[in-house]
Amino acid sequence: MKDSLLLVIDVGNTHTVAGLFQGSELLVHWRVTTLPERTSDEFGVLLRDLFGERDKLMQGVGAVAVSCVVPPLLPVLEEVSLRFFGTRPLVVGPGVKTGLSIQADNPREVGADRIVNAVAGIERYGTPLIIVDFGTATTFDAISREGHYAGGAIAPGIFISLEALFSHAAKLPHVEIVRPERAIGRNTIASMQSGILFGYVGLVKEMVTRIRNELEGSPQVIATGGGAELIAKEMELIDQVDPLLTIEGLRLIHERNMNPDG
Repeated sequence: MKDSLLLVIDVGNTHTVAGLFQGSELLVHWRVTTLPERTSDEFGVLLRDLFGERDKLMQGVGAVAVSCVVPPLLPVLEEVSLRFFGTRPLVVGPGVKTGLSIQADNPREVGADRIVNAVAGIERYGTPLIIVDFGTATTFDAISREGHYAGGAIAPGIFISLEALFSHAAKLPHVEIVRPERAIGRNTIASMQSGILFGYVGLVKEMVTRIRNELEGSPQVIATGGGAELIAKEMELIDQVDPLLTIEGLRLIHERNMNPDG
């Protein structure tokens, strides 16, 4: 059992998503807030709390794979992997085998999470493909018919857009993002909810339409990330919501690096 369990950890700017795999089977997964100041000891306590009564599973972890866009947390996660699981983690970055051809001007600039999403998207849905990841930033990634990472776009995420509105407009309250009944709001809260939600849907539709026009073939559109469900309900352009796309990509990349013939 020691070598059969893989712990994958995807650290985003707002949330950290972790999953435990036995082979290709996802046994359990979690989503927690990302805290850049968190120490390795605190991560260890967090993991124990997350595993809870599944402590035997924690003892069975024999490999760890990480993607991280928060640089201060990378050495912390490496220490956590060594101290608590006795193994050096596979960290997605330069030199790691992904099987993905990246056609960006500078491939090193492409975030690890975007690479991981592309790997999982191709495996699950084929090509061509547009992946929209609704996180702190909303990223749009284009996968060509040949399976190459063609590039993409980055926009402010819906939640930080709302936070910016609240922070820089003194008379506007902090509101929850929920679907209003009408586009024409009759009070400040409803007006903000309409502008943020429906306005953001318009942003996503425009970006997806433009990217689709630049890709050959008929790309599927896959949504992932914390805000995916909220936006996808308002858009027919999104074919599939896959909230666990990133951790599946981490599993695939780990598998490809452990299997030299894969």
